[in-house]
Amino acid sequence: MKRRTFLFGSLGMSALALPISSKVINNKKGVHMIIHASESRGIANHGWLNSKHTFSFADYYNPQRMGFGALRVINDDSVDAGAGFGRHPHRDMEIISIPLEGALAHQDSEGNSTVIRKGEVQIMSAGTGIFHSEMNASTTEAVKFLQIWVLPKKMGIKPRYGQQAFKAEDRKNKIQNVVSPDGRDGSVIINQDAFFALTDIDAGNSVTYERQLEGNGVYIFVLSGEVEIDGQTFKARDGIGLAQFEEVKLNASKNAEVLLMEVPA
Repeated sequence: MKRRTFLFGSLGMSALALPISSKVINNKKGVHMIIHASESRGIANHGWLNSKHTFSFADYYNPQRMGFGALRVINDDSVDAGAGFGRHPHRDMEIISIPLEGALAHQDSEGNSTVIRKGEVQIMSAGTGIFHSEMNASTTEAVKFLQIWVLPKKMGIKPRYGQQAFKAEDRKNKIQNVVSPDGRDGSVIINQDAFFALTDIDAGNSVTYERQLEGNGVYIFVLSGEVEIDGQTFKARDGIGLAQFEEVKLNASKNAEVLLMEVPA
């Protein structure tokens, strides 16, 4: 069997990191995985916004947690009713929003005005430059969503917007592609050799994710429940990074929702 090597950053934490930062697991086959426990993430509480950062972002800075390959940001945001991010600029970044609860209203300088909800995925290729706002679409309930940044493959492209709803039954105990460079399976298109997938796994079941492009790594983010990977159990909001992998098997010890982000490593 070909030896698989998993790449990871050096360990450590800044003064802004929580006590448990990162650890590396080596199994009997010499496989490495980097683990970011949910409680090790950076925290920002602005009153109207409560955000947890897997990687360095804004006032949370940890030089050992600057991303995973082309994956630069995973922000786990909760925005109060009637609040949100006012108009602000971006450029040369792929920005993916995945609602977990509630509804998020989006407007941008390209003329897009939409609302996204759980089960939908939005991507904005900022390219040469774009202004946008993201507001809670509800005046009574919080909106919770992931905002994810991926470094682009090509710089200076014309800004592009994509949004797609995905059927829940198409990820039940199986892999559902939601982001890709070529729009396969109805996924939204990203300006990078990256692939995102969702899966909802019933307790006692398992799914296997196979690498879609040689040389890519995968960052696994547990949205809810518990999954076992290579004998290790992970809970909601834990992150697990593997590089130069061929496939990874997820076993659900409890009903689990999982996001897999395959990116150039």
